[in-house]
Amino acid sequence: MATHATGDGGIPPRDAAQRGLKRVMSLGGAYGTRNYTVKDLRDLKGKRVLTETLPFSVEEAAAAEEAGIDTMKVRFDPKRPELAAALRKAAPNTFMSFSVPLVAAATADEAVRIGYQAMELGADGIMCQWSPRFIEAAAEAGIPVEGHAGLVPRRSTWTGGLRAVGKTIDEALRVYQEIKKLEAAGAWAVEVEVIPAELLAQISKRTTLLTSSIGAGGGGDIQFLFAEDILGNNGPPYPRHSKQYRDMFKMKQAMQAERIAGFKEFVEDVRSGRFPGAGHVVKAPDGLIDAFLEQAGQAGQAGQAGQAGQPRGGKDGLSR
Repeated sequence: MATHATGDGGIPPRDAAQRGLKRVMSLGGAYGTRNYTVKDLRDLKGKRVLTETLPFSVEEAAAAEEAGIDTMKVRFDPKRPELAAALRKAAPNTFMSFSVPLVAAATADEAVRIGYQAMELGADGIMCQWSPRFIEAAAEAGIPVEGHAGLVPRRSTWTGGLRAVGKTIDEALRVYQEIKKLEAAGAWAVEVEVIPAELLAQISKRTTLLTSSIGAGGGGDIQFLFAEDILGNNGPPYPRHSKQYRDMFKMKQAMQAERIAGFKEFVEDVRSGRFPGAGHVVKAPDGLIDAFLEQAGQAGQAGQAGQAGQPRGGKDGLSR
């Protein structure tokens, strides 16, 4: 990856705009091109709804970029960053936030360090479930931060479990206040999960943050759905807010059945003598086996004679 820090050139070509891309340098110092910057996305607030997904494989990331998905999130494990780095490489031109673990940072300083680690791998920002204090520290360090409100699964014990949030006036006001706290802390966006659609539409009008809706209706600025839901990677039951546009699960079941059938046929062929056949082996040249038997027989006799002269017992020739 070309970076300014190492002086290896690699400045993006100036025709990037003709390809609908922006020339960028990441916070980690890497040159690249992106479909959007944070400024571009903020300028689009209230003008049109963007699309977002979270891929789990390089194939999904590459396909999402090819299909024109506007933004992506990818899961980032600071202890095993290889997958996030591979997903970044698979979709080099798409705005991508790294979703950092809630429990990875116990202090504001750790939050900044993890954010920097993500940015060094090419993230365009981070998404987190951190407190406003941690978000403020990361944002002050120049890291674009997206917060999380509504149903926050890892904090769901405070809201009654994995259920919709915001269906009472107290909860609705609490969600709004949480989002305003994230805004005050310096976040630029917020993922809003499983709240009433009408509530998100009203909240989105009352915050400068871009609102990424997952299970919260179409009133946000970004419509977010996991790749595994879009592609139907898993069998039912499905999340209520999801829609399966493909049935990859059925295809994977069929592929597994084909794998099993192939292995069974192989076992049957070996046991019956059908494999290997004449077309699967190397035939010995004429005379090779006769010569081998003659010479191997002589060598074998000499070896047997030598063994006959050896005393029986251990390596020192003594009986045990």
